[in-house]
Amino acid sequence: MDRIVGIETEYGCLVSEEGAHGGAEIWPSKVKNYVFRKARLGTIDLHYRDYEEPPGNGGFLLNGGRLYLDMGHIEYASPECLNLRDLVSYDIAGDELLQQSLGELGVAGQVSFIKNNVDHHTGATFGCHENYLMKREAQFTPPILGTLLTFLATRQLFTGAGRVGQANPLAFDFEPPQTQSPVAFQLSQRADHIVNDIYQWVQFNRAIINARDEPLADYRKYRRLHLLIGDSNMSPFATALKIGTTACVLALLEDGKLPRNLILNDAVQSTRDISRDATQEWIVDLENGKTMSAIDVQWQFHQLATKHLRNRNAETDWLLESWSFTLEALEEDRHRLIGGVDWITKKWLLDTFVENENVSWDDPWLQSLDLEYHNIDSARGLFFSVTPGKRIGEWNNSVRRASAMHQPPNNTRAAGRARAVEHFQKSDRPYVINWDSIAYDSRDFLVMSDPFETYTDEVVKFLSAKRAASFEENS
Repeated sequence: MDRIVGIETEYGCLVSEEGAHGGAEIWPSKVKNYVFRKARLGTIDLHYRDYEEPPGNGGFLLNGGRLYLDMGHIEYASPECLNLRDLVSYDIAGDELLQQSLGELGVAGQVSFIKNNVDHHTGATFGCHENYLMKREAQFTPPILGTLLTFLATRQLFTGAGRVGQANPLAFDFEPPQTQSPVAFQLSQRADHIVNDIYQWVQFNRAIINARDEPLADYRKYRRLHLLIGDSNMSPFATALKIGTTACVLALLEDGKLPRNLILNDAVQSTRDISRDATQEWIVDLENGKTMSAIDVQWQFHQLATKHLRNRNAETDWLLESWSFTLEALEEDRHRLIGGVDWITKKWLLDTFVENENVSWDDPWLQSLDLEYHNIDSARGLFFSVTPGKRIGEWNNSVRRASAMHQPPNNTRAAGRARAVEHFQKSDRPYVINWDSIAYDSRDFLVMSDPFETYTDEVVKFLSAKRAASFEENS
């Protein structure tokens, strides 16, 4: 992949009727406190990060990632990763860290974390955000942005997590939605909640692309592409496709090799139409007046990626081949993607249930099963009950690494940050940890502006410098 990438995942929380000494609203905080204060898997923030993140709200982890509370949800941000296998492993590490904490707290049977994006009861959504480091000189002209939006709207064919039913959020102009026929099942959990193509304000105007320019690195060299459109995936294979194909398209963008005349007439509407299309023909309207199937759109991106990126490295070749395997299976035999593409896996499970129990698609039972598909507990989550084919199963198993909960990637800035986390755990002196810096007492900073550098030597030197001891002497 050769690109710095990270994923931020918000988790839902469910508590059984038997109870677990409190409702679902208190357990994210309980688990966060356990992670930092009892399990000592990281160092908790001692300072305000912004007005919504006071001291103690979260902190950085021994694996270089971050765990914190966001609008009542517990959120895990992976460390910066440079290759695809690491990215998937560190995404899974967030699930395993939370589930391990529930087990050690003795409530794994009563409290569940759910890796999904919708609350069927309130209609709310919570996110899975993707972050891609890009060259500052990358051109984002309207045609380039339009082409990128086309890719992002159509990739839900293999990245969608699937959902029962629908939501009808108000658009930014607050016009009520048109009356529509009920949707039994759709591809994406986020599609209904995306109301803009590019926008900066996240909470009430969710866009496909978030426009804020916050590289968390040297702004003269880099920018950070922040995507809001993606679903949280239970399948590691789907996560790999989501991140890997997007990284390929961004490489084409930076090299000036994107396809031409492949801009949607309305990316937001197409996102929703594809997700809700019961016929599964997935026809989209292009800006030039033509129509095309979303699968054909994806084939065009794949063909250009193959032409320009093949043989760069083994990981890219695996991704290109897996991309074509997935598109072929979508056209010919979707059962080959069970365990690999979440919406297909979930639909297969629910179809079987509907047939066996003779229930309708508006039965509340299906919404409960929808949630249980995303339960991160391997003993209870419906995703884990599925046995995929060899190709997908081997990948899914190969990226589950227990060490990813405690050890950082060894080829990015996360390695140096993790050294600082470990050091500050043993220190009673004030510290500040950020994605791009560490500090003693908010005054003595080590800037780490290049995510491609590990900074391990620099961090060790910084932490052991004699001037650091003067803080202790003067305190």
